[in-house]
Amino acid sequence: MMQINKTGMWGEIYTARYLRDNGYDIIAGNYRCRMGEIDIIAQKDGIVCFVEVKTRGEDPLFRPMEAVDYQKQSRIRATADYYIRETGAETESRFDVAEVTLDGEYKIADFNYIEGAF
Repeated sequence: MMQINKTGMWGEIYTARYLRDNGYDIIAGNYRCRMGEIDIIAQKDGIVCFVEVKTRGEDPLFRPMEAVDYQKQSRIRATADYYIRETGAETESRFDVAEVTLDGEYKIADFNYIEGAF
């Protein structure tokens, strides 16, 4: 169990660094409410991005994006709606997915950032 949490943590750290390096402002990490959780909330050019990070070890059986199924997307959308209502943010938004694949040493083997993934 600890291994899974550590793997996910590294993926989120790498994704946050990628976002900052590409001009995004990180608004929140691991935002939680009764509706669910969003890994990273970031903003760039007036667009609020709700980012789901999926991290896998070497040679995953399927692409990390495939784990963001319809049910997961629905929870993320509901959580984003709650965040928007809670903060009063009246801005354009989008849902992105970061696919992170790590090698055995917790180094990035592959990274794919998908804007407007769903």
